[in-house]
Amino acid sequence: MTHAERHIVETYSELFESLSSVSKLELLERLAKSIRKGRKSNEKDFFSSFGGFASEKPAEEIIKDIRESRKFRSKDLKI
Repeated sequence: MTHAERHIVETYSELFESLSSVSKLELLERLAKSIRKGRKSNEKDFFSSFGGFASEKPAEEIIKDIRESRKFRSKDLKI
């Protein structure tokens, strides 16, 4: 754990001291749920990102289309 993370944990733990037991249990449940969810969704997002852009066009044609679609304005900045 880094120094910054330790400081964050200490700060939050001071805030939690004033909460009721029910509120603390609710926080524990939500934290545990976010840990379980975060691990699964990160792996899923990572593996689903492969092949994210599907096109039948060759790369050169896609590059050409992107360059042709660019619009530039000329504006005098008067510095």
